Amino acid sequence: MYTIYTVSELYIVGTPIGNLGDITFRALETFKSVDVIAAEDTRHTLQLLNHFEIKKPLVSCRSQNEQFASEKIIKLLDDGQKVAYASDAGTPGISDPGAILAGLARKAGHQVIPIPGPSAFATLASVAGAGGKTLVFEGFLSPKPGRRRSRLRELLATGDAIILYESPYRVVKLLTDIADISSSRRVVVGRELTKLHEEITEGTAKEVLEDYSSRKQVLGEFAIFISGEKNAKLSEEDSDNNSEA
Repeated sequence: MYTIYTVSELYIVGTPIGNLGDITFRALETFKSVDVIAAEDTRHTLQLLNHFEIKKPLVSCRSQNEQFASEKIIKLLDDGQKVAYASDAGTPGISDPGAILAGLARKAGHQVIPIPGPSAFATLASVAGAGGKTLVFEGFLSPKPGRRRSRLRELLATGDAIILYESPYRVVKLLTDIADISSSRRVVVGRELTKLHEEITEGTAKEVLEDYSSRKQVLGEFAIFISGEKNAKLSEEDSDNNSEA
């Protein structure tokens, strides 16, 4: 006897990174329409759902149990249930869980549907003035000093612009590494993006390090843009070409 599975839908839903006003109409309609909502942290997502008066069964799928939890979610999809997945903030799969789940669902023959939303990466990129055509997103570097500096040297050597994420506990260490390797690089730091205390700081790596090193306390979540030498040259070439046209 053969088991026949029903093809169902898994929605990968982007959610606000701080400001609830950034939720999309489509995200809310998706949450309302599915049978189950999977979440990186059910308590966090429950607060979001309660704010918009949405009540749905919740299941956990966090980085520590993503493989196991994803297999359970696939069974729900196999049974014909529609599932939405949300990470704590931003777009799942970008330095957040969700990639394993999406891959397994697609492999199992289910539809995986993106519901676009905010991300700290795109938010910072939109105001950093990157220039050029290449922007490398690396996410969080290793917390180990040696590995962090080694990878940072590799990234800076490419000549491309880079965006990194960092916690308040290591951001000064990361800025120190950047300044030590390339003190004149232009850096844009986005702290608490979209939130009440949002702050965007710009300057050379040395200037931004001096700013943050002088603060008595560093709080918040960070996205950091580092200019690329290659991007700056491309931007200048584009400007020259436009002026000649």
